[in-house]
Formats: sequence, C-alpha cells, structure tokens
Amino acid sequence: MNQDILDKIKGIDYPLVAFNPDQEHISTVTTAKKELAHYGVRRTKVLADLKTAIKETGLADGMTISFHHHLRGGDMVVAQVMTAIKEMGIKDLTIAASSLTGAHDFLVDYMKDGTVTGIQTSGLRDKMGEYISGGNLAKPVIIRSHGGRPRAIESGDLKIDVAFLAASSSDEMGNANGSLGKAPFGSIGYALTDAQFARKTVVITDTLVPFPNPEIALSQSYVDYVVEVESIGDPSKIAGGAIRLTASPKEEIIAQNIAGVITSLPQFKEGFSMQMGTGGASLSAITPIRQAMITRGIKAGWCLGGITSHQVDLLKEGLVSELFDVQSFDAGAGLSVHENPLHHHVISASQYANGQNDSPFVNKLDFVILSALEVDVNFNVNVITGSDGVIRGASGGHSDTAAGAEVSIVAVPTIRGRLSSIVDEVQTIITPGNTVDIVVTDYGIAINPLRQDLIDILSKTSLPIKTLEEMKAFAEGIVGKADAIKYDYSHPVALVEYRDGSINDIIYKAIKDDDEEA
Repeated sequence: MNQDILDKIKGIDYPLVAFNPDQEHISTVTTAKKELAHYGVRRTKVLADLKTAIKETGLADGMTISFHHHLRGGDMVVAQVMTAIKEMGIKDLTIAASSLTGAHDFLVDYMKDGTVTGIQTSGLRDKMGEYISGGNLAKPVIIRSHGGRPRAIESGDLKIDVAFLAASSSDEMGNANGSLGKAPFGSIGYALTDAQFARKTVVITDTLVPFPNPEIALSQSYVDYVVEVESIGDPSKIAGGAIRLTASPKEEIIAQNIAGVITSLPQFKEGFSMQMGTGGASLSAITPIRQAMITRGIKAGWCLGGITSHQVDLLKEGLVSELFDVQSFDAGAGLSVHENPLHHHVISASQYANGQNDSPFVNKLDFVILSALEVDVNFNVNVITGSDGVIRGASGGHSDTAAGAEVSIVAVPTIRGRLSSIVDEVQTIITPGNTVDIVVTDYGIAINPLRQDLIDILSKTSLPIKTLEEMKAFAEGIVGKADAIKYDYSHPVALVEYRDGSINDIIYKAIKDDDEEA
C-alpha cells in the first residue's frame, strides 16, 4: 500500500496509515471516554417511541450512528430507526454498523436521498454492495474487522454519537441481553463496546421485563434510554447464507483434509482451543475432528467466535469445556447462552479480537479454520470482493484470528464456478499472507514457507502436500485464466483497514462493460 495514495483520499477525518506487514501499527493510546450525563434520580429510562429517543439524544445532521448485526437477515431495528430519522429530516449521517446484510438493502434509498452519506462496517452485500461498488456513495466506505472495529471505537478513530442497540429483553433501566424475550438471538457481544463508548446509547427491545433483568449482558450503566417496539426482528433468519454444513463432495474432501491437518499437529492435545468459520467445509470438519477426539480420549478446552449449534453439541457431549461467544450463529447457539450460563459465555468484540488491548481471546487460539473467496500465491486472502470486483462479503474476524492463532487454516475450493480460487494476486487483501499458515483445498494442502515447523511435521504424513503454484496451475489447466477486472483507479469506494488501524487495501469502482460503452 502506497502512503502517497492514502494521503490524497478525501472524506476521512483521521490520518490514514499504510499497512506494513513487517511491523504492526498498534501503539499506546488513551482510551476514548463516554460522556456521562447527570439526569438526576430516574425511576425509568423508558421513552414513548423512537422519535422521542432520537430527539433526546440530540442526533443532528452529520453525526454517526451505530447498530449491531446479531439478528443478521432477520433484523428489523435498523429499518425502524432509519424511518424515524428520515421523517425527522436528519441528513448526512454515517452508519457505523458491526456489519450489514441483505436485510439492510433498503439503505440504498437513504444513500440516494442524502440521509446516509457514509458507511463504516465489516461487511456489505447484495444491493448495497452493488450500489457502493458502483461509486455512488458520497464518502469511501471503511471496512473494519471485528477486532479492528472496537479498536477504532476505543481509540477514538470511530466516534459514535448515538448507538441504537437491539436487545431481546431489557428492563426499564437498560439492563439488557440477547438471550430472553420474544426474539432471542444469543450473544449481544458486538453491542457492548458501542454502549460503553457511544455519546448516547438507546436500547431497543420488544420484551420489557421487570427490573432487574435476570440476565444482564449489557449493563444499565452505559444506557441512556430504552424504547419498546412491537418487534426487533425474526431470529429464525439469523442462520443462512454462508452458515451451513456441506452437501458438496468437493467440500467434504476439504473438510477431511482440514481434519487431517489438525489431528496431525502437536497442538491437537488435551485442552486445545479452536475457532471455526461458517463455511460448509469449515463446519463439516467438526465431524472427523470430533471422532478423533473421542478415539484419542481428549477434549478441547474452549471454542471461540461466532458459535453455532455444532460447538454447542460438543459442549453438551463433554468434548469442550467452555464456549466464548461474540455472535450466536443459529437458534441452538442462541438458546445455549441462556441454558448454559456457566459454560457458554458472552464476550465483547474487544475481548474477542481487539489487538490494541494486547490480550484478546484470538491470541490464545491453537487453531482457526477460515473460508475464502480467493487466495493468491503469496497466501493473501480475499473474503469481500467477488469475481466481478463487487463488494459482496465481510472482513469479519478473518484477519484477527489469522494473526492470533497458533495455526491458521484457510479452506477454499480449488475451482469455484468456472474460476480458479488460487490466483496470482487477490482482488482485495483482507488477510495478509504472512499470517496465513495453511491453505486447504480439495486438490491438496499448501503450507506457508514461513512455517517450516509445520512443513517438517506434515510432510511426513500421507496428506496431499502441494504448493499454491501447483494448485493454481491445476485449476487454470481446467478453467483457464480469468480475465482481469477493470477498475476506475481514480475513484476509491472503500478502504480496508487491517486490525491495527492501518490501511490494508483500497477497493475501487468496478467498471462494467456497459459502463465502458456509455
């Protein structure tokens, strides 16, 4: 990344620093502080409706608001808040969400009319991804990892004026959770840092319970107002898309290769720790790993990250002792937060992956299994831009866990559709290659030359060890070499922050053939 290019980018109100793979940008900072208002003695924080809450927060043109995405495809809170904001005539807002999904495609209309002029998020998809990739938003989007976002909030790079936080239940003082009520979604981890540092915090719930709430994940100490609405969303739509077990023979081979790698390494021992991605091969690797644990008579100490019912099953079987959950990915995981409070723990995104605090959980991982859209021959990974250059994914905790884990494994099919997933250079670097240890495909297993210790161990097994160059040649021998995507390099549409706050890559406006003809 060229610092000169970053110095010319407009619309960002803090210094942009180029990523350096040899030296993390993390430095000592003075943590930002929440402005605590004295309201006098209050018997309740409940307000009549969202418009009243918005007025009380002092939200005005040009400010930054935040949301969390625990309800994923079933979220209804963002729409209700934005409808009220538009009716009140507030403009030029930046939305700083932990992530955005297809459920938030309606935000394109708010971008078109000037209600929203900036986005800071981990992910973008569907209509929003298309709209922003077309160069239509006023300011470049800032893409942050799940660890990079709390780093930015705590350091003051991201200043949230008002946090609008969905809670499945809350009492009248704002003690809230995601585990009780009409629409339980489990962990409320992404909301915790927002509540702690936002200038004003509004809890939005569809289940108001008597004080004190019996389960407190989000403390009343950080909540200014509470609003009860008819519905915060549909938790049945949390699981979907990338969260699945595989039915693909190709991905089943990848899953078996992943298990072969993990069970061949010395880190696979009593008390090991692990995080799994949500892709089919990643989740399906649980089955052979579980069987190896039973055969060898060992159990895991803990699982981390976005927790699914598959990890919950391991907990119930006694094959893992603890779950540390920043985001519950399905109904089984969400229910477990309530049913297993002694062993299924809600943690904040900062506890999970913020490298700035020097002690996130990711730094204690033995293994992490991650997915990818494409990997290049230098082990750099892209999980956000598609084969057409359009933003259609999320940074997530990818770079955080790859950097922190003792062994980071990236799973990807050798060929996806009619394209090789192993390329000369990825479209967008989300996770730098120096933090990726092993790439597992259906064709073979590539080990980063930086990890000679892993090469020495795995080369003595029967696993199909290959180089990424060999994988690329094999794939291109079948599907050929893809045409280069065309970009307008005068028009940056998104900046990709690495977990340390430096800029890892820039996403430019994708040029379609019809654009050229026009």
